[in-house]
Amino acid sequence: MKYRYLGNSGLLVSRVCLGTMTFGMEGWGCDEAASIAITNRFIEGGGNFIDTADMYSKGIAEDFLGKAIAAHNRDELVIASKCWFRMNESPNAKGLSRKHILSSVEASLRRLGTDHIDLYQMHGFDSFTPLEETLRTLDDLVRSGKVRYIGCSNFFGWQMVKANSLADKLGLTRMVSAQHLYNLLRRDIEREVLPAAADQGMGMLCWSAIAGGLLAGKYDKQKGPEKGTRVGLRAAVDLPRYWNDDSFRIIDEVVAVAKETGVSAAQVALAWLLGDRRVTSVLVGAKREEQVADWLPAGDWDLPQELRDRLTNVVPFDHGYPREWMEMNWGNISGMEEFAPWEVDR
Repeated sequence: MKYRYLGNSGLLVSRVCLGTMTFGMEGWGCDEAASIAITNRFIEGGGNFIDTADMYSKGIAEDFLGKAIAAHNRDELVIASKCWFRMNESPNAKGLSRKHILSSVEASLRRLGTDHIDLYQMHGFDSFTPLEETLRTLDDLVRSGKVRYIGCSNFFGWQMVKANSLADKLGLTRMVSAQHLYNLLRRDIEREVLPAAADQGMGMLCWSAIAGGLLAGKYDKQKGPEKGTRVGLRAAVDLPRYWNDDSFRIIDEVVAVAKETGVSAAQVALAWLLGDRRVTSVLVGAKREEQVADWLPAGDWDLPQELRDRLTNVVPFDHGYPREWMEMNWGNISGMEEFAPWEVDR
């Protein structure tokens, strides 16, 4: 397993992160015994980074994870969790208010059976709560030792920059990471979010890194998703998100590259993401222990650049304006310098 620093922090995390959304999930998830076995297999394979959230199965995922990590050295693990989603019908049991964050952290600590959370993330942006209130609360948690680092998930680029700028102005803890939907089939964050995260020194954590199993080559476009599969059970979400002709053109190429290189299609898809150094780690889940062996080797295997370029260009991605304008006019202000700026020469 290879490790990368989480943004501009001094924290090293495994390139592959175990996602626990399957833990306790009704229908397409796994039970307590399988959750513990999956966690053990991941840690034994060199993984030290595990991501969860209070809303995953309404706390059951954190409970299962707590039981799993009890058998391991807590100091060797990096445990991440999140809050934002409504947890019950109480008016304040949601969002990023001081009240909800503090109660959420305490509940997560109890379920996880630990005295601290290494990375605590805002699961979404809360437009109802002053950002200063949220950031001061998170800073208090860092100063108390209950939280070590903070990050966000599903933010716009401008929201990340605003949050860190406000933290700098007020002398509060900055975010070191961003967790967003990113894979070969959905590259939306390349337009604004990924550049903003890099500018802010925030490591990108990619959720749905193998697109719910599609990039592992598990689905047949003509037959459609089978009943009982994750995509089949989440058809209302995953079909509009992924199921189209362009996606299957990319999937076919991923499978072809996997055959050429002698690795699994999942490893190829994950390695494509990790070929960008702005990406710190890729999140992958499982509902059976044996599935871990399919993707865990991506933590130590790199996709040759020519193959990465080949996958990148299967379906051209339109970055739109203003990148289109900048590429058209960049030559007007460049050409006499020895080195291009980092965001141009990657």
